[in-house]
Amino acid sequence: MTLRVLGVDPGLTRCGIGVVDVERNRRATMVAVGVVGTSPDEPLDQRLLVIATAIDEWLDRYEPQVLAVERVFSQLNVSTVMGVAQASGVVIAAAARRGIPVALHTPSEVKAAVTGSGSSNKDAVTKLVTKILRLDAPPRPADAADALALAITHAWRAGSGASVATTGPGSSALTPAQRAWAEAEAKARRAR
Repeated sequence: MTLRVLGVDPGLTRCGIGVVDVERNRRATMVAVGVVGTSPDEPLDQRLLVIATAIDEWLDRYEPQVLAVERVFSQLNVSTVMGVAQASGVVIAAAARRGIPVALHTPSEVKAAVTGSGSSNKDAVTKLVTKILRLDAPPRPADAADALALAITHAWRAGSGASVATTGPGSSALTPAQRAWAEAEAKARRAR
């Protein structure tokens, strides 16, 4: 059985979108990837409408079983956080209208899932997404790779049969990447 996940790296200027099919054995295959862009010169309502329209089209075309969205986290730039939160809301509402479940993952969870380290940089994430999906070239820009990483993260987590969070960071049954992921999840929960 294959799980189809649509991953979204939300943003007003660049919103990464990626669809991945993941088999039970964790083999992941890219179905589609793209970036929806809006200009900062446009009014906010029009920017959100562009994102909403694109998400509606992707959800209708690819019919994912679940949507994975990057969880908004505190940054120094409040206006950036607001834009990400607004874009996330539009995306989550589009999925809710269709009855598609939504999962939120922090950036450190995603990094830990695909690279084994919750503190990896964007280049490391892109490199490993390219390898995991067996792509000839890295997805560009980084927002596209991040969307694919979100989809992979969710599928791997959902397909594991057990929640990494419940097994705990110290469990010897976890791989090094799963331990890093659990530690990143625990750190993100403590920061809330």
